[in-house]
Amino acid sequence: MSPTGSALSSHFIKEIILEDLKTQKYQGRVHTRFPPEPNGYLHIGHAKSICLNFGLAAEFQGLCNLRFDDTNPAKEEVEYVESIQEDVKWLGFDWGDRLFYASDYFEQIYDCALQLIQKRRAYVCDLTAEEIRAYRGTLTEPGRDSPYRNRPLEDNLKLLERMRAGEFEDGSRTLRAKIDMTSPNLNMRDPVMYRILHADHHRTGDRWCIYPMYDFTHGLCDSIEGITHSICTLEFEDHRPLYDWFLDEAGVFHPQQIEFARLNLTYTVMSKRKLLRLVQDGQVSSWDDPRMPTISGLRRRGYTPESIRNFCDRIGVSKSNSVVDIALLEHCLRDDLNKRAQRVMAVLHPLRVVIDNYPEDQLEEMEAVNNPEDPGMGTRKVPFSKVLYIERDDFREDPPKKFFRLAPGREVRLRYGYFITCVGVVKDDQTGEIIELHCTYDPRTRGGDSPDGHKVKATLHWVSAARAIDAEVRIYEHLFLKSDPEDVEEGDFTKTLNPDSLTTITSCKLEPGLAEAKPGMLFQFERQGYFCLDPVDSIKGKLIFNRTVALKDSWAKIEKEDKK
Repeated sequence: MSPTGSALSSHFIKEIILEDLKTQKYQGRVHTRFPPEPNGYLHIGHAKSICLNFGLAAEFQGLCNLRFDDTNPAKEEVEYVESIQEDVKWLGFDWGDRLFYASDYFEQIYDCALQLIQKRRAYVCDLTAEEIRAYRGTLTEPGRDSPYRNRPLEDNLKLLERMRAGEFEDGSRTLRAKIDMTSPNLNMRDPVMYRILHADHHRTGDRWCIYPMYDFTHGLCDSIEGITHSICTLEFEDHRPLYDWFLDEAGVFHPQQIEFARLNLTYTVMSKRKLLRLVQDGQVSSWDDPRMPTISGLRRRGYTPESIRNFCDRIGVSKSNSVVDIALLEHCLRDDLNKRAQRVMAVLHPLRVVIDNYPEDQLEEMEAVNNPEDPGMGTRKVPFSKVLYIERDDFREDPPKKFFRLAPGREVRLRYGYFITCVGVVKDDQTGEIIELHCTYDPRTRGGDSPDGHKVKATLHWVSAARAIDAEVRIYEHLFLKSDPEDVEEGDFTKTLNPDSLTTITSCKLEPGLAEAKPGMLFQFERQGYFCLDPVDSIKGKLIFNRTVALKDSWAKIEKEDKK
């Protein structure tokens, strides 16, 4: 079963596995793997792959490995390795004792390369990268044989040994598979198996200066680990013949590669290279910036692992590329937070309210419901006093039609408090800005109910000025202005960055109980949205809340319209 407690939705990969189990193709085994390259932080697209691979293994009582494809030390860092492990665990999955690295198998992979040379199925090539591309041909023109393609066997073996010994410069030679330069599949036109790269590796140090390419490494690692179903995204479909060729030529156990459509999300880029550029260019603060689609960014913003797993299950698994509306991800989050987040009152743009007929030194404690969706969460006490704060937008001196909140002479309800009526407005002498309201209250309406049954049209949230705590609140919007950030004439996705993706509000007033909030805790600020106490920037005496998601649910509206 999956961590959500229910089987994953049916899809074509499950059907393949069910058929394999029926025919005992792998002796009843199901063994998957999640093989990230540690060259950046994982994003929401990787979450789909994580949930799929670990979820399938759990559902069929199988195993799933976590294996790092660490074959390019120029771009890989221990920081990325650690972040990936943290993200997988946070999503609710466990690889047990099956943590592996492609570098674990460097000697075995090298031995396989020697074997392919001896079979005259691989050769050392002196062409540069540019020359290899030129010799490769196009989709409509066949490639040309490298002038080094028919080197003598002994020369190839000696040259590969010298490459490993570090005698040659980066890029001066490669080891290539000898397949078919006329193949209609460009991946089969003598692909590179090894390249020279003098760079320290995060695990093997300087022991190697040649590193295997992904297409050569990937299948061999799967084979060594006994993987049964090697699940990849759709861009590797054209690479599957090469995956099969290497395994067949090596004469080793042969897993089955299966491709599925990757996740594409509106208002989002799904490329680690492009996300790295945002970090390096200072467009975001870090990989875990709450505007980033990285799993660490989503976690810092307040997303829950349950909401992400539910999202990945809802979007399903298919063979066709499509784009998912980010509103669905936000809907899954709201659906989860609505059940678990405590309700609190927070005033983001405070306007001072003085209740003229309320006793000067009186301080009452009103009982407030923590979560109407879960009675088990109980209630809390909220202080009420003569001076309060309400939202500035909840008052209009000259209210427009259909504005039912506070205005001169109008009565409204204060949630869990009293009915109040505005009797006066104080303005700044210089600017004319409203700085204070004077109101009266009806003592009979304690708790927000009228004894004579008369109604008001608006209920406002508030906090007591005497007991309020200060906080900074960060309001996040989409990082990009366009649904497809890469659909720009200039060809530079950063041209579509949203300059208003982050708004910082520094003068917020919160109910006092939030002073005890722990980093990462989630709340619903009533009428405002869902918020998370930032686990990075919040320190003792300085509370910073990130808005996780607004209350408005556009996806629920779409679903409702679709059902009509």
